[in-house]
Amino acid sequence: MTATTTALPTPRHADPRDAPALRWGIIAPGWIAGQLTSTMHAHTGQRVVAVGSRSPERGAEFARRHGVERAYAGYEQLVEDPDVDVVYVASPHSHHREQALAAIAAGKHVLVEKAFTRNAREAREVVDAARAAGVMCMEAMWSRYLPHTDVVRQLLDDGVIGDVRLVTGDYGVRTDPPAGHRLLDPALAGGVLLDLGVYPLSFASFVAAHAGWGEPVAVHAAGVLASTGVDAQATVLLDHAGGGQAQVFTSMLTATGRTGTIAGSEGRIELGEDFFAPSTVTLLQGDRRLVWDEDPLRGHDGLCYQTAALARYVAEGRTESPWMPLEETVRVLETADEVRRQLGVAFPGE
Repeated sequence: MTATTTALPTPRHADPRDAPALRWGIIAPGWIAGQLTSTMHAHTGQRVVAVGSRSPERGAEFARRHGVERAYAGYEQLVEDPDVDVVYVASPHSHHREQALAAIAAGKHVLVEKAFTRNAREAREVVDAARAAGVMCMEAMWSRYLPHTDVVRQLLDDGVIGDVRLVTGDYGVRTDPPAGHRLLDPALAGGVLLDLGVYPLSFASFVAAHAGWGEPVAVHAAGVLASTGVDAQATVLLDHAGGGQAQVFTSMLTATGRTGTIAGSEGRIELGEDFFAPSTVTLLQGDRRLVWDEDPLRGHDGLCYQTAALARYVAEGRTESPWMPLEETVRVLETADEVRRQLGVAFPGE
């Protein structure tokens, strides 16, 4: 019988401002790149010193807005810039492989926006190249580095809720992207699974690893396709050896609570709304209810935690993250590949 806990763990996080300062270059100055740059500059010692864009005007405007020193037309000069320590790849999934490989070939550390690549084959290629070059390579799965995630990590590792039986995660947003939008474009690896669904898929993988489930032994998927052939909605059930199961839902057709739950034989862990961002943790054991809600950051300000973690890993001489190992990044994409296969979604050139 698992003992009832009387207090929630303290996150094992240093202040992001204390991380060693690295000089960052950004490929593709879109919305998410702007969010990451803003929080890095506000909450860490990291600095974006260069940006590369196919549109010189867009790159120049991004540089002006965020106080970035240099803006390059294209990406070659960015990855070759000797003053850039790490490259953040923030383009659509369809371009991640090519751009990450270019940065790695130039000897740069890389942070690659999720989903890491279009598929597991491309992910393996990037991982192998990074390992051969001896550079730091990390998927920008920022939820792994948030304080509340470490509370959950410790609860699972300590066996507080007993044998874990079920994990659920959902991320649905009602959106109506216009024709030609990247979400609807197969050539840009569109669809909701790689854009939003990768969060609950990665959450399920995180829980499975700490629960000792191993990889899924079976994947069951059903969904709805958009008129362009990409996935607009998907429901996924993952079976693991020993009876552990994960239920994942994602959609661009309807809004959901965007929450995560972990149910065990001796209790339950509930993550609050937007579980992939700074959120709350509630532990339920019988009549006992404990809540953690102490993160000073909210929303996309939480992106700074992953950049601080990467900087610390580089200073420690690491080439991958212990909290999001590269092999796990590949395995999550293997699951996504199987989900897309069952839904009948394929991208050009796969």
